[in-house]
Amino acid sequence: MRHSFAIAMAVLVTTALIGGVAGTAAGAQPTISTDGPTAGAQPTAGAQPAVGAADASGTAPAQTDGACGFPFNATDATGETVTLEERPERITTINPSAAQTLWELGAQDRVVGVSQFAFYLDGAEERANVSAEFGASVERVVDTDPDLVLAPNASAADVEPLREQGLTVYHFEAATSIKDIAEKTETIGRLVGACDAAAETNEEMNDAVAAAEERTADVDRPAALYPLGGGYVAANNTFIDAIMNAGGTDNVASEYEAYPQLSDEVILESNPELLLVTDAEASILDSEPYASTTAGTEDSYVVMNENYLNQPAPRSVIESTTTLSNAVVELQADGTESTDGSTDSNSTDGSADGDSSDGDSSGDGDSSGDGSSTDGEDANETDGDESDENTGAESPGFGVVAAALALLATGLLARRD
Repeated sequence: MRHSFAIAMAVLVTTALIGGVAGTAAGAQPTISTDGPTAGAQPTAGAQPAVGAADASGTAPAQTDGACGFPFNATDATGETVTLEERPERITTINPSAAQTLWELGAQDRVVGVSQFAFYLDGAEERANVSAEFGASVERVVDTDPDLVLAPNASAADVEPLREQGLTVYHFEAATSIKDIAEKTETIGRLVGACDAAAETNEEMNDAVAAAEERTADVDRPAALYPLGGGYVAANNTFIDAIMNAGGTDNVASEYEAYPQLSDEVILESNPELLLVTDAEASILDSEPYASTTAGTEDSYVVMNENYLNQPAPRSVIESTTTLSNAVVELQADGTESTDGSTDSNSTDGSADGDSSDGDSSGDGDSSGDGSSTDGEDANETDGDESDENTGAESPGFGVVAAALALLATGLLARRD
């Protein structure tokens, strides 16, 4: 059994640690407008008014930030103009990153439906489960009687059937950078009438990123890799790559795009010095080709919270960049005594947070064999195109073996929202 350094992710990171923005936008920012004199105004930071406080009759008044008036119109990633006449009081999310964001904004009391992969959030299991075997169940979503449905990128196929049922659905573009996540957070805040909370959340996230970058500014950047299983890895133009960069590592798969399937030979040639894993035992280091890499021979890995690493949302960025940057600093202190008393390990343990595992690997294809979550919302999904010829492996959708691996990868990517 491997020893580990037990870095700070065992406890939620305090807000004092945080900062900075990295990456570029994946696409045009959604067009948003309001009817009336506040049209086009940008959300402003400030104290958020209490949301959901009951009045004397026991009914929660519909409160919104001053910058978040209604009616409100927004154009989503499908080009559809979404109109909200008043603040939505019943919100359903069909992928977990939007749910995580709503919890962060303090709007969880208005959430009536979530995917099963959001159950790690406090109280989420009390909401309706809208997951189907693959994607979302239209019937279950309709049964939640939502005023607004938030549909992340990987749920594109679910959007039109939901609209055909007369539901108001906002569909997001893929988030491939921290900046994209900040823009999505701002958009969700605007849609639900929580602009101030969104601004404060983004400020906390930006501070976390800045702190992570400063923490690792004077140390060597290890060559790192995040394997998803079956040879699939997180590569360039993904939010996970942005987290890896902000956390002080160089992604050895950065020459590839999205989530390619790499051959054993390519992985050996890339020779990562550090593996990001979501399995506390880091069992992947015992299997080839990873066992023969520098990371494998030196038992060098960092355990990341599976939900935070794989879901493009603000708390994910805060926790993941902090955990990873702390791990990088610890790894530079070669031979330093670990916090658990061991002295011979190069591993770091960033997990053990109470939210780290949702425990279910079934459902809408959003789960992986190793329990890591890849939330389909802002995820870059495998698209069936051929991989770069240098990978020496087929991409999803070609051949029986590749098809089986594709199901695994699809499950991984579907949870990433």
